[in-house]
Amino acid sequence: MSGIRATRGTAVRRLLRHELRAGAALGRWALRRPPHGVGAADHAAPYTGPQTAMMYGLLFVSLIETVALAFLIPWPAVHRVVLVLDVYGALAVLGLHAACVTRPHVVRPDGSLRIRYGALFDLTVPPDAVASVRVDRRYPEGRLVTLSGDGVLDLVVGSQTTVTVELARPLAFRRPLGAPARARVIRFHADDPRALVAAMTAAATGAPRQPTPP
Repeated sequence: MSGIRATRGTAVRRLLRHELRAGAALGRWALRRPPHGVGAADHAAPYTGPQTAMMYGLLFVSLIETVALAFLIPWPAVHRVVLVLDVYGALAVLGLHAACVTRPHVVRPDGSLRIRYGALFDLTVPPDAVASVRVDRRYPEGRLVTLSGDGVLDLVVGSQTTVTVELARPLAFRRPLGAPARARVIRFHADDPRALVAAMTAAATGAPRQPTPP
């Protein structure tokens, strides 16, 4: 029982942390501040392309629902509760998308790779752990984060991944709710996978490259 309570406590803490970071990301996005955790010499790799239309679609449906219920619910107290829930839902959708926009993947000059999904997932792959990286478009089934029995980690955006990183050794990471796991292959999505792979290759070989424009 103590183990179950500890696991639930970790999940709750991570969800609260996600809410706070999503709120901060919404402010950063609205104020058009630079991406989080991206230095001047780093290569930032956005990944929100496949999900943008879906996110705005969810927001539109939420707004339509709010207006419709305002006319359908005759009880003011119930209407206020539903309004609060609908506004929270709309802000949650915006916050999730804003966190993804302001927290791109990052390739650093030392060859390390930071793979992220908003405030829910954050894994830094050190340069000595990268065996190979390639453009590799796949359409896996399942949730945002899935791990196969043989250690293949899929970080799926819009039902697809576009980059595959083969690791030189198994790498520890944490799932969105805090459960520990290990991966030997990481597949994730980048809107411009060729640019990300080129940045990784340039960092590994020491070739000069232009930093990502702000």
